[in-house]
Amino acid sequence: MKGLLSGIAIGALMMAGAWTVSAQNERAMHPRLAAAITALRDARAYLESARNDFGGHKSAAIKASDEAIRQLNLALAYRER
Repeated sequence: MKGLLSGIAIGALMMAGAWTVSAQNERAMHPRLAAAITALRDARAYLESARNDFGGHKSAAIKASDEAIRQLNLALAYRER
């Protein structure tokens, strides 16, 4: 039983490592998408910390940024499925 659990743990770590390498490969193949994710995360952090509510658009802009980041990550992960 102990060996089985160890094997499962090792397999899970190997799969996580493979996913990381694959995700890095996708980012390398699509540098504009990776740059967009970075820029959106930066803009979101700026919005989050800003005192200004940008004419009432701050909350919607943060939500839209979150959704854009999510969609770009899904686009990069498409081939992994």
